[in-house]
Amino acid sequence: MLSPAVLSVVEIVVGILLLFGGGELFVQGSVALALLFGIPQLVIGLTVVALGTSTPELFVSLLSTLQGSDDLAVSNVVGSNIFNMMVVLGCSAVILPLRVQSRLVRRDVPILLAVSMAVWGMASAGRVTWQAGVALLVALVINTIWEIRTSREAKISEAADSQGGLSKEGGSEGDNDLDLGESDISLKPALIKLVAGLAVLIWGSQILVKGATAIALGLGVSQTVIGLTIVSAGTSMPELVTSIVAALRGKGDLAIGNVVGSNLMNQMLILGSCAFLSGSRGLTVDPTMIQRDLPIMVATTLACLPIFWTGGVITRREGGILLGLYGLFLLEQVVPYVQPELSAPLQWFTLLVVVPAVVLLLVVQSAGYWRSEKRLRA
Repeated sequence: MLSPAVLSVVEIVVGILLLFGGGELFVQGSVALALLFGIPQLVIGLTVVALGTSTPELFVSLLSTLQGSDDLAVSNVVGSNIFNMMVVLGCSAVILPLRVQSRLVRRDVPILLAVSMAVWGMASAGRVTWQAGVALLVALVINTIWEIRTSREAKISEAADSQGGLSKEGGSEGDNDLDLGESDISLKPALIKLVAGLAVLIWGSQILVKGATAIALGLGVSQTVIGLTIVSAGTSMPELVTSIVAALRGKGDLAIGNVVGSNLMNQMLILGSCAFLSGSRGLTVDPTMIQRDLPIMVATTLACLPIFWTGGVITRREGGILLGLYGLFLLEQVVPYVQPELSAPLQWFTLLVVVPAVVLLLVVQSAGYWRSEKRLRA
């Protein structure tokens, strides 16, 4: 018979696998529906795929909130956003340098940065109120309507690019960019996949939350740490796989759009829904998360903005830097429990060496880009 600790680990693994499978079904069904309605690729990445790949986080956080595990619900959202920006974007860029569409720089990334800062501000009082949750949900509706209304412009742009370069028979970057494994997309199979994916997601989230809570209690580790590491990485596997596959197929705009859109969904839909469901008590936020993890989430988004600006490409080197920063983030989560005496030196190393080095790199890179732009204009 399995011991309680081993059983909890098994539950976590099984829960992650179920979330992965359910998320895959949900993504296939939702993308098929989007393609049936003629929605362009980038918009699919920012909305439909982002919603589909965020459903594991949604179900895990909602279930955690309903069970009173606010720390797990909030840390899952914050940890998933950090994982998406550092690991998903980093892995995709290491596989293939990602070309960034100007639309992302002008519109979507600034919106993500504004939402991230707003969430940090909402949580700074120690809880996210139900009123704040409603505000996030309203912002989600407005942003989604805006995405849909501008989809026609994106579609016209894609059509113009296709006519200017590739013929329709020769591999156009149009509506068939997403290979769903079907030659003919029809409504019934898409709906079946959508419903089946939702059912598996609900089942997997229940198993994962149960196992993660038991592990946290058994090891004496806070649910916040478990949510920021194991649970957030597990629920972000659909984003990772979707973006890597998109990068391998040369669809960088879908890979980046998936990350940006998922992070927006995580905060506006998932955190907003959890805060709304918490009712009058509000959604409690761990003080450590307010002081350390939420600022890291905001700083990561802010750091990616000049990366997107400079040359319009996320290089392999920049992808490697993002992966290295996530490794450091994990160390800061684990070291206080494994080697407490190394916690303070690690924090000082991060503040005095890593942060200035990253800032200097971004400044130098941005300055070089603007100098080259100035020479070209001259």
